[in-house]
Amino acid sequence: MSAEKKKELQVAAIENGTVIDHIPPARLFKVASLLGLEKMEGNTITIGNNLYSQKVGNKGMIKISDKFFKEEEINRIALVAPNVVLNVIKDYEVVEKKKVALPDVIKGLVKCNNPKCITNNEPMPTVFEVVDKVNGTIKCHYCERKIKKDDIIIK
Repeated sequence: MSAEKKKELQVAAIENGTVIDHIPPARLFKVASLLGLEKMEGNTITIGNNLYSQKVGNKGMIKISDKFFKEEEINRIALVAPNVVLNVIKDYEVVEKKKVALPDVIKGLVKCNNPKCITNNEPMPTVFEVVDKVNGTIKCHYCERKIKKDDIIIK
């Protein structure tokens, strides 16, 4: 086997499903947990971490057969790993490729870190404005507390 072939990592292609690519390695298992991969039955799931990438150095990747994500699930990914690439696969071909980005407003997905916030004391949904999409900083609509990406608590 040639040296070039030995460097190449072969991961089985999927016929239909989703590939989540360019996940920061430190965030890979958080993304897997948010998507509830441990509860999926019947789907073939391939997880790779610290894979070499010319664009970003090391990356994580998740391939899930026969699973297509809703917008709310995609927003969950964006909270912990903005700028991942979502590839929708049909008949072994990429039919849609999109960069996951934080929406302008996040409703009902995040818990406010302020114990005195009305959302922690009354039965009401949380609302956060995204104030910094690059660094993933959000601000509670009610108490105006800013929360950085690493401190976000997802419901």
